[in-house]
Amino acid sequence: MRRTPGTPEVRVPRLVGLMAVDARETAEARGVLLAAPDRPDFPSTVVDYVVRQFPQPGAEVPRGAVVTVWFDLGDAEGGAGMREPRPPRPPSGGMRRELDRPGDPFEVLG
Repeated sequence: MRRTPGTPEVRVPRLVGLMAVDARETAEARGVLLAAPDRPDFPSTVVDYVVRQFPQPGAEVPRGAVVTVWFDLGDAEGGAGMREPRPPRPPSGGMRRELDRPGDPFEVLG
């Protein structure tokens, strides 16, 4: 990229997590351009979410620099979809069992 003398530097906004339409508006407001190599239909993309970007948020770039973004494919386009939360694994060392209260096992309660 050619840098023109006197071109003010701008900081790259955080675009990850934004919908495509919001990412475009945020980039325009901050003075950078967006490119999406995985989306030839990027100008009409609206509700897909940005999952990765380069350069990283906060990097200083010349005004008008291109920020590359990638989108989540979603369920209909071969993405991984939702994953259920995984419960914690049991502690190591075999099964744990509940122990009786200490004391006389033949104690009469009454």
